[in-house]
Amino acid sequence: MSEIRLLSPRLANQIAAGEVVERPASVVKELVENALDAGAERVEVDIEQGGVKLIRVRDTGSGIAESDLPLALSRHATSKIVDLDDLEAVASLGFRGEALASISSVSRLSLTSRTEGNDAAARVEVEGRDMDARISPAAHPVGTTVEVRDLFFNTPARRKFLRTEKTEFGHIEECVRRQALARFETGFTLRHNQRAIQSLRPAMTPLDKERRIGALCGQQFIDNAVVIDAEASGLRLWGWVALPTFSRSQADLQYFFVNHRVIRDRLVAHAVRQAYRDVLYNNRHPAFVLYLELDPANVDVNVHPTKHEVRFRDGRLVHDFIFRTLHRALGEVKPQDHMHGAVAQSLSREAGYSGTPDSQPAPVASAPYGASAGGQAYGGQKPVAWEAQDQMAFYQSLNAGGGTAEAAASPATAVAEAPQSFAQPMPTPPQDSEAEPPLGYAIAQLHGIYILAQTRQGMIVVDMHAAHERITYERMKTALDAQDLKSQPLLVPVTLAVSQREAGVAESHVEELQSLGLQIERMGPETLVVRQIPALLRGADTEQLVRDVVSDLMEHGQSDRVKAVTNELLGTMACHGSVRANRQLTIPEMNTLLRDMEATERSGQCNHGRPTWTLVTMGELDKLFLRGR
Repeated sequence: MSEIRLLSPRLANQIAAGEVVERPASVVKELVENALDAGAERVEVDIEQGGVKLIRVRDTGSGIAESDLPLALSRHATSKIVDLDDLEAVASLGFRGEALASISSVSRLSLTSRTEGNDAAARVEVEGRDMDARISPAAHPVGTTVEVRDLFFNTPARRKFLRTEKTEFGHIEECVRRQALARFETGFTLRHNQRAIQSLRPAMTPLDKERRIGALCGQQFIDNAVVIDAEASGLRLWGWVALPTFSRSQADLQYFFVNHRVIRDRLVAHAVRQAYRDVLYNNRHPAFVLYLELDPANVDVNVHPTKHEVRFRDGRLVHDFIFRTLHRALGEVKPQDHMHGAVAQSLSREAGYSGTPDSQPAPVASAPYGASAGGQAYGGQKPVAWEAQDQMAFYQSLNAGGGTAEAAASPATAVAEAPQSFAQPMPTPPQDSEAEPPLGYAIAQLHGIYILAQTRQGMIVVDMHAAHERITYERMKTALDAQDLKSQPLLVPVTLAVSQREAGVAESHVEELQSLGLQIERMGPETLVVRQIPALLRGADTEQLVRDVVSDLMEHGQSDRVKAVTNELLGTMACHGSVRANRQLTIPEMNTLLRDMEATERSGQCNHGRPTWTLVTMGELDKLFLRGR
């Protein structure tokens, strides 16, 4: 008796369903994608009992001819690809030809459709038990309706793993939200147990698109978002990215689309995280809705059964384009760009709504003002520990404009107090008839910590140390970028035991490593020797730094680890070199700080991601004192 035999069509489809149909939301995803590929201008989704009892998807697409209905439910049957060339440049969402066959094998499915040229519609029905398709005439407008009833009725082992009705519908709602964000030109309706949950009209204008984003992601996201639109090297990135102050406790408001397909990609996630690294508070997550458009031939969407992952032909180019676009956009954000979101948040507080916890930076433990990241208070004191004199000397050399990293080698050049950048006094604030700067004009200093400024909207409160810290940090980065990264030979070379793959990567990326100030040689199959490191990082953990750089090269083909560690050091130096608490500033000095903030990149956050200023509107102040009641 032969031990090898063909699987029955029913069993083969049920095995395929294990990959395609994970839960009711998987069914909705496949059916909505088919509707969008058919050119539907309207998609309606009806759900009952979380999708277990009924999933109905109705569209106004091109429909399916009666003669094609039985074939549509067959495995590996599709109208979207014909040959290998089509597969190498897939422009549609669904193309495997497995969805309907897999869904019908674990449910009771009926499909009713009518094409433009036919006067009558037809319905095909099939059940998982026998998989025999039954065709009958039906009444239906141009388009298609798919009904999926009693999901997993013949596979009870799968059904018992489903969650509660509320949980399953939550996944369906998220699925429809993603498709609605991907296709602005299509209207969507979602109902659960005959109750309308979402009703979205087609959004063709920029204002309509922002309204849809606000309806799906929250108006606060739009109020605190920056519009992105950039093109280069055949790539286009557009969409909305939230300001760093609108951060989240988890990555639940991150949507990235490649040619209208929602994806979750490690390369993309790394590029976005790298762009936000300098301005995001610890353990917080950015929020964004971004769209990447490129030639379909340059991206492979056929790498995962659920099509959530893609592979780019030139991943490094895509990574650099995303990072540089977002980094430049976030760097160009000025206080006036924050103002709209600040007013919206103030109006929310004024209305009695304090805002969601996720829309605010995480609270920090109280500490003496001026405490460093390590908890060392230095308000009114000299910087302490970890070669403070050397670092302050380097800071001095950068501020002087002509020094180099070697200037830090002489502790005698260090000074006790950080230099102040408020050298030029500001004139008296102009009258109301004259133009007013975004942060207004200083009127007082509170407890030697906060600057109070007056604007037409109300009152601006500025954390002077945090603001000056960001200004100093950006100036130090600019000064360092104007110089070459100096390398310093190690007196005793560091030997690392690594894997053969890591050693091979280091050997093949010698030029990239040298551009980072690292001289690394391969001394054996599993041995690396580090001979030079950047002079600025001479006190860093050399072994861990090199291992992290090599790991980045293996994962992404490049590494910004040296720059990250350098910026971390500059940030700490800027923290020590900024104006401290209880330093009494004059009105001209305070106004100079405000003007510097308006001209400095990323001035809305300090080096640690905390906000540097906030707005209290007149309406909010009036409410505190019951004015107008």
